[in-house]
Amino acid sequence: MMNKSAMIAIVGRPNVGKSTLTNRIVGEKIAIVSNKPQTTRNRICGVVNRGDTQLVFLDTPGFHRPRTKLGDYMVNIVRQSVSDVDAALLLVEPIAGVGEREADLIERIRAAKVPAVLAINKCDTVEKASLLAVIDAYAKEYDFKAILPISAKTGEGVEELLAEVTKLAPEGPQLFPEDMITDQPERQLVAEILREKLLWCLEREVPHGTAVEITAFNEREDGVIDIDATIYCEKSSHKGIIIGKRGEMLKKISSMAREDCEKLLDSKVYLQTWVKVKENWRESNTLIRNFGYQ
Repeated sequence: MMNKSAMIAIVGRPNVGKSTLTNRIVGEKIAIVSNKPQTTRNRICGVVNRGDTQLVFLDTPGFHRPRTKLGDYMVNIVRQSVSDVDAALLLVEPIAGVGEREADLIERIRAAKVPAVLAINKCDTVEKASLLAVIDAYAKEYDFKAILPISAKTGEGVEELLAEVTKLAPEGPQLFPEDMITDQPERQLVAEILREKLLWCLEREVPHGTAVEITAFNEREDGVIDIDATIYCEKSSHKGIIIGKRGEMLKKISSMAREDCEKLLDSKVYLQTWVKVKENWRESNTLIRNFGYQ
C-alpha cells in the first residue's frame, strides 16, 4: 500500500533533456523529444510507483525568453509548476558556472520554499573530472538536497536520482491509479507524436509555428483506429513546405507518426492528415486555447 506521494517539477532551459529524462523515469514514451528548443509546450505528467511511494513528475517547457503569446504561456507553465509542487528537480548542462536561466529558476525555487535536487545531465559527454567544477558552482548558489550527474540518454545515475527524490516525498494519498503512467488522453498523445515528426522533418522556424488538432478518433469493429488530424501552420509558404513536392513530405511525416501511434495504441492505425493556415496563431489567445494550450 502506498502512503507517500510527491509532485515533482522537472525544470530547466530548452534542450537540456527534460522530456528524455521523463521518458526514462517512466519507462515509456509519454513526452515527445527533438533536437530543437521549445519542443514541450504543455506540462506533461509522468507517474512512477516505488514501494510505498508514488512520484508524479511534471515535465515542463524549457525556461526561455518568450517572443510570442504562446511563449508567454509556456514560461507561465514553468513558473506555476514550481510553486504548485512538493519538490523541484533542476536539470542543467555539464557547464561550470550558473547560467542566467538557471539562476532565475533557482530564485523561483527559493521563493516557493520547496526542496530541490540538481541533476547534471549529459554526463556521458564530458570527462568526469570536469563535473566537479559544475557541482561546486551550483552548491555555492543553493542548498540542494542532492547534486547528481546523470545521463537521461543512457540511464546512468537515474536510479540514484530516483532514490534521492523519493526521500523528499511526504506522507499523503496516492494521486493516480497504480496502472496509470500519464494523465494525457490518447488523442493528445497522438497529436504530440505528429508534432514531434514535424519537428524532426522540418527546418528553421517552420515546425515551431505548427499545431496539431485531432478531429476524429474512432475504433472500428475490427480494432483498426481511424484518426483524422489537421496540422496548422502560420504561413502559406510553410504549408507548401509541410506538404512538399507531390505531397512527399506530408506522406513521410504521416507515415512516421502512424508507426509510433500503432506502438502507442497497440493497434493498426489509419491516419489521415490535412494542412491548414492560421496566420500568427501563436499571438492569438483564443487559438492558443483552442489548440489545447490552457
